[in-house]
Amino acid sequence: MQITNIRSALDDLLNQQQRPLEDVLTRHFGPDFRQRTNGQWADRDAFAQHARKLREVTASARIEILDELRDGNRYADRHRVYVVKRDGSRVVQEVYLFAELDAEGRFACIEETTLMLEGAESDREMGSMK
Repeated sequence: MQITNIRSALDDLLNQQQRPLEDVLTRHFGPDFRQRTNGQWADRDAFAQHARKLREVTASARIEILDELRDGNRYADRHRVYVVKRDGSRVVQEVYLFAELDAEGRFACIEETTLMLEGAESDREMGSMK
């Protein structure tokens, strides 16, 4: 069993776009995955739609882990995502994340809050765009 973390999940989603999205989702996110970002809940299908949109606008991303904690099936971190969009603009988001992992080490549930540090006002909801 390989236990996932946010760096590998985001790298696969944003930087390994030649990998089919469904393969990436299956590797890192359980079949009943749910996510709440800035108060908005999404099921796995809605999250897949979000991931497709992120892939459309992202040219590359760098993930910096600032804090990371693991306790059994609980995972928490504070990370920054530095995105270069396909139009050349840049976005920096700091994310505070709490998660639960399933029995196979994949994310079962993520609850997160994002803080935009750099970017256009229209990028503020990048963490939940669809």
